[in-house]
Amino acid sequence: MPNPWTGRGNPYTRAEVVERLHATLRDGAPIVAAGAGTGISAKFLEKGGVDLVIVYNSGRFRMAGHGSTAGLMAYGDANAVAMEIGEHEVLPVVDEVPVICGVHASDPRRRMWHWLGRVREMGFSGVNNFPTHCIVDGHFRQVLEETGMGFRKEVDMIGLARRMDLFTIVYVATPEEARAMTRVGADVVVAHVGTTVGGSIGVSDASCSLDEAVDRVRSIAEAARNERHDVICLAHGGPISTPADAAHVNLHAGVVGFVGASSLERMAFETSLPDLARRFKAMPLGPRT
Repeated sequence: MPNPWTGRGNPYTRAEVVERLHATLRDGAPIVAAGAGTGISAKFLEKGGVDLVIVYNSGRFRMAGHGSTAGLMAYGDANAVAMEIGEHEVLPVVDEVPVICGVHASDPRRRMWHWLGRVREMGFSGVNNFPTHCIVDGHFRQVLEETGMGFRKEVDMIGLARRMDLFTIVYVATPEEARAMTRVGADVVVAHVGTTVGGSIGVSDASCSLDEAVDRVRSIAEAARNERHDVICLAHGGPISTPADAAHVNLHAGVVGFVGASSLERMAFETSLPDLARRFKAMPLGPRT
């Protein structure tokens, strides 16, 4: 239901966003959520029919020509960047689709209840745990966990957001993480299988195969649904980079849609802009005097 004070849809209540997603599924359509790092991306992703627009700090790096993983690095205040993109670029141009804010839950400088209040006040309809430490592994992941900056902070943030009646869509990389997020009330669990392949700044050898992605997504979705039957399960990342890839995962892993950031926003620019520029360069010259 559109917000009567703004004439636009945002913000929605959690129940309203969840109902919109279930209505999409009842219509026999998949759920597609899209990351937007700029207003122009958000505006035309909405025109393309996506169900959710998510604002991540990584979108700023991605649309500046850098790898999305820059969003996990200490190159700026992730929470402030996402808020700025939402306030000045995305929320002013999105008419009706719910807009979700990426929240860096382990930032030790933030009082999370206060920050989530600001997120809601700005007009976002929900939150996502990004930057997320679920895709960090090895020694550095162990250090993060042991020093109070681990994945549990993300779980706690999502539980708090649920109590504040914010819609929650979460990234997880393992069945254990899926169970933890579902227990605290996550509305949508997204199986994150790594950085997206392809394009100018995607990965290649650092990704798993599509068959491996299917297995990982299936195990995550089953764990989430075993914890709570009404949770919505989607997939993201790694080799799932085209509509055909996402359709394959839907059919074989038991999920009902896809979250795309690089695969929607970045790939669109990387393919369409060079083609358009070449067409301009191929135009004939008129008579010269």
